[in-house]
Amino acid sequence: MIEELLPDTVVAVEVYGNGEPEGAPLYPEEEALVAKSVAKRRREFTVVRSCARRAMEKLGVPPQPVLPGERGAPQWPAGLTGSMTHCDGYCAAALVRATDLASLGIDAEPDGPLPEGVLSAVSLPAERQRLLRLSREHPGIHWDRLLFSAKESVYKAWFPLTGQWLDFAEADIDISVDPGERLRGALRAELLVPGPLVGGRRLGHFTGRWSAGRGLVVTSVTVPHD
Repeated sequence: MIEELLPDTVVAVEVYGNGEPEGAPLYPEEEALVAKSVAKRRREFTVVRSCARRAMEKLGVPPQPVLPGERGAPQWPAGLTGSMTHCDGYCAAALVRATDLASLGIDAEPDGPLPEGVLSAVSLPAERQRLLRLSREHPGIHWDRLLFSAKESVYKAWFPLTGQWLDFAEADIDISVDPGERLRGALRAELLVPGPLVGGRRLGHFTGRWSAGRGLVVTSVTVPHD
């Protein structure tokens, strides 16, 4: 699902299901991070890193540890940038050469409603109004969960470029449905704080894609160099 949302220069690897990971050992420094974690956390941590290493190999980069850096953002090998995501029954990683994209973010969530009270905490009034319209015109997708996923993808693309926190209320996301489609479309995030400098210009917005299916909603944001 993720790969269809990304440019051809991006390599994406995804895994469905909750079975035990096969052939995906952790490096010692990764193992130390989850030595005391519950089984579900260990599995997701292991599988998503297996996805990342398979993506590295496809880009011709030797597999290596993926360790969390500042605010938990993954530290990628020199010359690469990327993003990882996992939720119940799904793990994915997307990597690209840093010469091809300035940054990218991906996120996957179960296609179910957000817990009570979460939407008001993570969205702007204008976003909630647009979600009401989407729900009327395109029922069958949990648009609140899709908006949350889009916010996550925006942050994952934002942080490597700025090294700064981006609050949920600091990006106003407009979700659209592709003509003639029901389960895929585009998103545009207007940055309500000064954006990162990329290629000598300050960005005012990010763009991305979304799709729904197999019980999931998935989103991506890509930031080109120009």
